[in-house]
Amino acid sequence: MTLAAARIDTGDTAWLLAATALVLLMTPGLALFYGGMVRTKSVLNMLMMSFVSIALVTVVWLAAGYSLAFGDDIAGGLIGGLDHAGMADLGPADVHGTVPTLLFATFQLTFAIITAALISGAIADRAKFAAWLVFVPLWALLVYVPVAHWVWGPGGWILDRLGALDFAGGLPVEITSGASGLALCLVLGPRLGFKKDAMRPHNLPMVMLGAGLLWFGWFGFNAGSALGANGLAAAAFLNTLAAGCTGLLGWLFVEQKRDGHPTTLGAASGAVAGLVAITPSCGAVSLLGALVVGLAAGVVCSYAVGWKFKLNYDDSLDVVGVHLVGGIIGTLLIGVFAAKGMTGGAEGLLYGGGLGQLGKQLVAVVAVGAYAFAVTYGLGKLIDKVMGLRAAEDDEHQGLDLTVHAETAYDHGVLGHGAPISASVVPTAQKVKSQA
Repeated sequence: MTLAAARIDTGDTAWLLAATALVLLMTPGLALFYGGMVRTKSVLNMLMMSFVSIALVTVVWLAAGYSLAFGDDIAGGLIGGLDHAGMADLGPADVHGTVPTLLFATFQLTFAIITAALISGAIADRAKFAAWLVFVPLWALLVYVPVAHWVWGPGGWILDRLGALDFAGGLPVEITSGASGLALCLVLGPRLGFKKDAMRPHNLPMVMLGAGLLWFGWFGFNAGSALGANGLAAAAFLNTLAAGCTGLLGWLFVEQKRDGHPTTLGAASGAVAGLVAITPSCGAVSLLGALVVGLAAGVVCSYAVGWKFKLNYDDSLDVVGVHLVGGIIGTLLIGVFAAKGMTGGAEGLLYGGGLGQLGKQLVAVVAVGAYAFAVTYGLGKLIDKVMGLRAAEDDEHQGLDLTVHAETAYDHGVLGHGAPISASVVPTAQKVKSQA
């Protein structure tokens, strides 16, 4: 047994293997969450945008993304090197902390996957699928990878120089996806019928199922970020549960007061808002702090999702209102509720730490949000100019499921002697009718 192999802790490794699977499950969960929120004519397209992100980001991450994000810094805290491009020089005996490096790289890959997939919710119903296939790998390399290095990579400027804290991804995951979603929906413009037609979720049970899978996977997302089966993982696990609960309750309280009724969509959205906000802070705040962070996100995000109607940007599935706003809340509140018993040093304003940590968190939020928005906006404009980013108006009107994928999620008609029209028959039936 080599010295490196002897340093691998089997308990930590077993937990991180499970956590990695949990985080990967979040992307299919997100697909169901988003799929239930769109109209029937674009359900499959919404599911596909999440599932194809798994494949695209995996290829990019293994080719260069992991090395650039977690390789030794080569540019003053901005980016890592390419020593491990193609996962070169990494084998079963290589260790990151107490777990195999290959496992750590895979765990981090699942974060990159769901971050890219999250953006699709902002542009639902109207983006070209081919353009999405081009956007995702470029975005992963140009936006996610650098920010991941800033926050978690060796020598990254946010962690090592600024001293801002982010335990599990408020900056690289939530704020980058939210800011990028805002940029893309501005490039695309609003859906046909925005603010005129009812665009209600078509399948709320699917939304609730997706939210449940997200919540389940989030325990791997946050507690797994401790990179070990230890007390910090347990604290992050409990904080995650608590914030999801208060986020749900906070959103329902606002709905009841504002609209006169609590909704299933509100319950699902509130839980997700609380989970988003606790992501950066679950390893820094006490249980009391986690309860407040979740509640604040549930209340504020329930109002933030309505901003798009006032400011006239069509964030289809509220990526901005939940992930950007929730990520900002959770990241900033570290500066208020950070407890020395959790962080090992840094303290928030409430615990006598003054305004210093809050200021660091604010700088990180502004820098990451501005960078993600600017680069994504430029990338969106470039793709739009080269190949077009938005689906044709006729395709959008008919629905992307049929026009892009030649399938439908639900059969609404009959063919012949009462037999249902299958998804594969629909395009053929239309062709025969037009020829006749």
